[in-house]
Amino acid sequence: MAQTHQESPLHCEIYDLGLAPFADVWTLQKALVQRHREQPQPDRLLLVEHPGVYTLGQGSTLAHLKLPEAELSYPLFRTERGGEVTHHCPGQLVGYPILDLKRHQSDLHWYLRQLEAVLILALAKFGVEAGRQLGLTGVWVGDYKLAAIGIKVSRWVTMHGFALNVCPDLGGFEAIAPCGITDKPVGTLAQFCPGVTVAAVRPVVVDSFAQVFGVSPVIHPYTHLSSQPVIQNVFPPGL
Repeated sequence: MAQTHQESPLHCEIYDLGLAPFADVWTLQKALVQRHREQPQPDRLLLVEHPGVYTLGQGSTLAHLKLPEAELSYPLFRTERGGEVTHHCPGQLVGYPILDLKRHQSDLHWYLRQLEAVLILALAKFGVEAGRQLGLTGVWVGDYKLAAIGIKVSRWVTMHGFALNVCPDLGGFEAIAPCGITDKPVGTLAQFCPGVTVAAVRPVVVDSFAQVFGVSPVIHPYTHLSSQPVIQNVFPPGL
């Protein structure tokens, strides 16, 4: 049954992973999804910045790369999420919700609109009026795309998520057609809110996520990710 606001709110564990390689956090996500398959787990939201990287959706085409893979400035990964190619880099806040949608609403379209609503609400708190574009996923200010969304849902457990351009160097986007879109530019929150930082945006996104999904956030301290073994370095044994 979906969570209602009249009931006691669900808890959602929030983990700030700082700056961490995409491959490590991808491994972590898959491990957390596997835990859901083995026994009930709390909802979790991982927040992170990535060093420069390109990622492809499961069915995305290499035609949206403007350079051969060998000439790209950053590594390229093909993932199981939906959507086309995108770019992650410092200054971009990436959120990976690991949620059991059976606790909320078992509806993929609802979930995508909820993620958009989180970011629209967060941007509004900085005085920026953002919205949607008909037929396109993501969050926009005019024709500038400030946030991309790409998800994977298996047995109603989510992975992957959203990427909000706070104050990144957009140069890495020049090598791709982001999300396969060629006629609309990528933008940043800093264009509309000069001087804004990821550190300032992160708690606002947490509050907005809690409000939109009707959950009570439980903040966990930052623990540095290292590669061996990645999950034990973030979550204590037995969690």
